[in-house]
Amino acid sequence: MTVEQERSGTRSEPVAGEHDDDIVITPDSRLITEEPGLGGAARAFRRRLAQGELGNLPVLLGIAAIWIVFQSLNDRFLSPVNLTNLMLQIAAMGTISVGIVLVLLLGEIDLSVGAVSGFAAAVMAVLNVKHGWSAWASMAAAIAVGLAIGAFQGAWITKLRVPSFVVTLAGLLAWQGALLYVLGGTGTINLSDPGIIDLTSTFFGPVVSWVIAIGVLVAYVGAVGLNRRRRRAVGVPVAPIRVVAARAIALAVIVVVATVTFQRDRGLPLATVLLVGFVVIFDIITRRTRFGRHIFAVGGNAEAARRAGISVDGVRLAVFTLCSGMAAVGGILAASRLFAVNQSSGGSDLLLNAIAAAVIGGTSLFGGRGSAWSALLGALVIGSIANGMDLLNVESSIKFMVTGAVLLVAVTIDAVSRRGRATAGRF
Repeated sequence: MTVEQERSGTRSEPVAGEHDDDIVITPDSRLITEEPGLGGAARAFRRRLAQGELGNLPVLLGIAAIWIVFQSLNDRFLSPVNLTNLMLQIAAMGTISVGIVLVLLLGEIDLSVGAVSGFAAAVMAVLNVKHGWSAWASMAAAIAVGLAIGAFQGAWITKLRVPSFVVTLAGLLAWQGALLYVLGGTGTINLSDPGIIDLTSTFFGPVVSWVIAIGVLVAYVGAVGLNRRRRRAVGVPVAPIRVVAARAIALAVIVVVATVTFQRDRGLPLATVLLVGFVVIFDIITRRTRFGRHIFAVGGNAEAARRAGISVDGVRLAVFTLCSGMAAVGGILAASRLFAVNQSSGGSDLLLNAIAAAVIGGTSLFGGRGSAWSALLGALVIGSIANGMDLLNVESSIKFMVTGAVLLVAVTIDAVSRRGRATAGRF
């Protein structure tokens, strides 16, 4: 703080994106003095709960509760076969939801992702089956179509200032029509190319699975250690070592249990590796890069971000482009699992589930708060509910109502937490 600022009562705060690769102090990284003893810990927990600062813990507890309930009602729910099927079922939805998370971080919405996923899958199928393109070439073309659609919609939103709700709602209708046009009178195109169907039909054996599991744990420990050194180097507070150790142990338990479970069935699904890989990549992008800091800055306060020199329109354009690209990847995974593309591809409740997964997983509808892990956790919640009710032969009407209730609870918690943070910020 300079002398002039001290006299005037003002002070300069670091702005997201102000420094190239420097660590920026965010609200989550500020050191808060807690009261000692159990009473102080309890009061700190209540404060963090009221302000929504418990991270992914509530969602993890929710998943555990759902699994316990369905396992008590049907002992096949936690069987290796069913858990493997569950991961295959959520692969496409979770992948699409990763892109939705990015859009929600901006405080925007994209209602076209379902239709885009179906249209991109249709492009892939037509090129592969009818025109003889290779699997990789047809999938690349499908992803390129998704990226182009996202860039087009993003440009319309940023340049013409049309609300994203309206633009993507129009896209929902337009790309659904494009899907029907591309399929033509065929209606359904069956897929038989191994390069496509193997995306959801490949399972890794014990050796590869354990190599991946160990690689994940080593990468996590290395990333945490590097991050702690960087934070200490610039004087930013770091989490206590016991907290870091507890997180590492929890991750190790999850990874080991998941690997053992998969090996008791067909093996580790490639689709699961792809989904988790996308989550990790976009988590790194959002939390460890300048572009990611710009996303949070724009979502938190677009005008402040603009004054800080951030290209708000450029960030929005890039995010909508990535969102539609991820929708195309999700459409490819869905087509691979069903061995076909038809007129209903990307329809039904796919769009609503993808958005609900991001919100249920902890991404705020108001922008500026969330993570890529929300997509995976939220998809697990929705997928577990659907899978468990299918095992119990519950009617679809009940399934929709329960999923809607869970979404309402998640949004309510988000709104209450946001109000709690706003109230705390005034003191």
